Amino acid sequence: MLKSAAYCLVLMSVVFMSCETGKNKQTQADSARASDSAKLFLVERDFDTTIGTNKVSLFYLQNSHGTRMAVTNYGAKVVALSVPDRNGKFEDIVLGFSNIDKYFEPHEKYYGGVVGRYANRIGDSKFKINDTIFPLYANNGLNNLHGGKSGFNAVVWEVSQPDSQNLVFHYRSYDGEEGFPGNLDVNMVYTLTENNTFRIHYTATTDKATHVNLSHHSFFNLKGAGNGPITDHILMINANAYTPIKEDLIPTGEIAPVANTPLDFTTPRAIGEHLDTTNDQIRKGKGYDHNWVLNNNKGNLALAASILEPKSGRYMEVWTTEPGIQFYSGNFLGGADTGKFNKPYKFREAFCLETQHFPNSPNQPNFPSTLLLPGKTYSQSCEYRFSTK
Repeated sequence: MLKSAAYCLVLMSVVFMSCETGKNKQTQADSARASDSAKLFLVERDFDTTIGTNKVSLFYLQNSHGTRMAVTNYGAKVVALSVPDRNGKFEDIVLGFSNIDKYFEPHEKYYGGVVGRYANRIGDSKFKINDTIFPLYANNGLNNLHGGKSGFNAVVWEVSQPDSQNLVFHYRSYDGEEGFPGNLDVNMVYTLTENNTFRIHYTATTDKATHVNLSHHSFFNLKGAGNGPITDHILMINANAYTPIKEDLIPTGEIAPVANTPLDFTTPRAIGEHLDTTNDQIRKGKGYDHNWVLNNNKGNLALAASILEPKSGRYMEVWTTEPGIQFYSGNFLGGADTGKFNKPYKFREAFCLETQHFPNSPNQPNFPSTLLLPGKTYSQSCEYRFSTK
């Protein structure tokens, strides 16, 4: 009887120790994952400054699964975005910098920000509304790119944070700013959801007829920022057509089928599969820097693209209400940029998937219109949905 009781005590002790060991391992694993996520995030004081009379700060969004974002209200830039791989290991997948000063440099100004009033290019830096020609600032050869000399990526946005998963931005672009007509009031909400979606919702109103085309310009690498080329990422774009470009990357005005060209991503394939071809469109873009005409043409939220990094299993879907998406394969990254954690950002080590109306739409009557009239509201949404495969 005593032996039996002693045996039971030993057994209970072993079970208790085993449970405690299991709990400790689980706690250690949870702590490691939290540490992986937390170590990617930056020192707030390195982003605290004042531009004019406007205060610039760093803000954090997070959900209960450990996914986190760091955002500055200078250009509404996403500075870091930490998501897990298939084994629960977090990496920061957005290229960015460790302090606000880097974002003032010419080659770094678009990283992670909102671009506008007009995302992408307007040919010859002008457009006509009724009988009036509006000249714009030429900052890309003879063309206007991403709003001009100081687009929405280079202004301080008013910001409020109602909770840990939302940031609410506002910016008033005054009549004549960068040559665009009308006082434009823009409201924008960033949301990090519980199901690991980064959602952006834009609204805008104007008091004069003007052209509006807003987009988000994060540079992604699903291996982790600075962790190697993106040419092995598997991409799908839900588009049967694209807008071919001229030498200056302005669309010709044609809407052409992707079938039997290197721009056909209707079936998922590696980004690098056709990057070294002699195709004229690839040559002009020095890779991919084109607008795809999405199969969704009804303005509802729909799947535009998906991309998989095979080794980590990180998987991103892009959903949008927009008619187009610009896919850029990092053709002008040159390794001179040193990012977070002293990692260089090299040639083709990032991609952009920018949901948008088509480039140069103000000068192409056959493209979907970007004209916003007084009394109307511009309203568009984009979602970057993260999971693993």
